[in-house]
Amino acid sequence: MSQEQQIAIEDRFARVFNDKSFKERLSSADFDKYINAKKRLSFQKHDTIFEDGEIPKGVYFLEKGAAKLSKSGAFGKDQILRFIKEGDIIGYRSLLCGENFQAKAEAMTDIEAVFLPAEVFMYLLEVDPQLSFVMLQKISYELGESSNTITFLAQKTVRERLAEILLLLEQKLGVDPEGFIKISLTREEIANIIGTATESAIRLISEFKGDQLIEVDGRNIKILNHDKLMKLGHVVL
Repeated sequence: MSQEQQIAIEDRFARVFNDKSFKERLSSADFDKYINAKKRLSFQKHDTIFEDGEIPKGVYFLEKGAAKLSKSGAFGKDQILRFIKEGDIIGYRSLLCGENFQAKAEAMTDIEAVFLPAEVFMYLLEVDPQLSFVMLQKISYELGESSNTITFLAQKTVRERLAEILLLLEQKLGVDPEGFIKISLTREEIANIIGTATESAIRLISEFKGDQLIEVDGRNIKILNHDKLMKLGHVVL
């Protein structure tokens, strides 16, 4: 999926999932049910939002901050599945499937979130066609992301994977005023995402820096040459 299509889906969701929009579409009784049920929650960096295997109690809409979804694999090693930024919602897939959470959600920054209990979220999906439609689009988009991840890990070299993931992280999370990708990741986390050893990730980042593809400041990374990274990773954004 192109960056423009991704942005379009995110924009549609933002236009639908907010108090003003709900008030315009819902009946007074349904809107009151929504307003009275939602809760504002705060999480600090590294806090767990929900655990793998936990029973879903509702969904979380991130108003501020970013989180990651990860799954513990063999020998307790975590595999990062995807990142969630402000304006996104998590917890709905397991809820819709009627199963326990299949991943752990952890705050990567301080987070301000809106929690919507399961029964209210499911009720809104029944009475609000616009919400149902944008959620269907989000699910379809994430299914495509999962398919791309399988291809990404199976068919690309580690060097190609690093080039692609840096571009995707910048696209997904944005950059700060100095041009660095907003979320700083440890070398272990980067190695985890691209499916390699931490030592290999450290070496490749150093090589990318030496080739002037990126600038590195501690854990922070800035892309200097997007065109070369795209060619190296065989990426189309």
